[in-house]
Amino acid sequence: RPLPMLICEGPLNVIGLVALIAAVIGFIFACVPGALIIGWILLPIAFVLGLVSLFLKDRSKWMGITGLILSIVGTVVGLVVFLVVASNAFTDAFGSGSTSVAQPSEEALADPQQSNAPAAEEGPSSDEPGTRGNPYPVGSVIENDEWRVVVNSVTPAATKAVMAYNSLNEAPAEGSEYMLVNYSVTYLGDDPQGKMPVSVGVSYVTADGRTINSYDKLVVPPESMDGTSPLYTGGTETGNAVFEVPAKSPERGVLAIRPGTIDDKVFVAAR
Repeated sequence: RPLPMLICEGPLNVIGLVALIAAVIGFIFACVPGALIIGWILLPIAFVLGLVSLFLKDRSKWMGITGLILSIVGTVVGLVVFLVVASNAFTDAFGSGSTSVAQPSEEALADPQQSNAPAAEEGPSSDEPGTRGNPYPVGSVIENDEWRVVVNSVTPAATKAVMAYNSLNEAPAEGSEYMLVNYSVTYLGDDPQGKMPVSVGVSYVTADGRTINSYDKLVVPPESMDGTSPLYTGGTETGNAVFEVPAKSPERGVLAIRPGTIDDKVFVAAR
């Protein structure tokens, strides 16, 4: 008897029918982000039942074969849906959208009474704004969908102030000094539980390309930034971070600002 007749003819294959039904339902649920788990339960069952139905003698095979195919395709589709959902969840948790930067006005840069930002360097730069070679000035507003970060001031040679604030603060290593960076973080998101500004990153990059973090040395600065207390929509936290930087021309380094855990860094002048 020809093979197509063997596949389509014969008494009803109950196991094949169950496999087909399970595969169809599993395929549908595999496409629904909130019901993926149901699809993942039904699709393997459909696959196994479909295989079993093919070994039953004198029974129609087409339903079992169709169930097998649907279970395999449904599993692939379910995996794709899961990866998309996981990617979106990760972005929502750690990412905060694209970063934008607004630089201080020329009047603010020229008038130190209006802004803590220094005058811009003379001469054009071939580097794009926000890079290490052409950092944004102090006072620039860096933000994404969730956070706004503003470096208010940079104070080099702050060793005396740091040491005087806490007697337990250790002196900087020879050839190094403490630098204070005052910055503000504002929460722009709408999470009703609030979010901690610890996800905002501020570090110092030396002229020779080394990254220095405020937590590299256990030193408590005056009016330190509180990164662990949740902020709610519109809430702002302002404070200082301290960095142990090379004492020779610390202003040659730059500050690396990251408004979100997985956002790209934006560089701000350390002067």
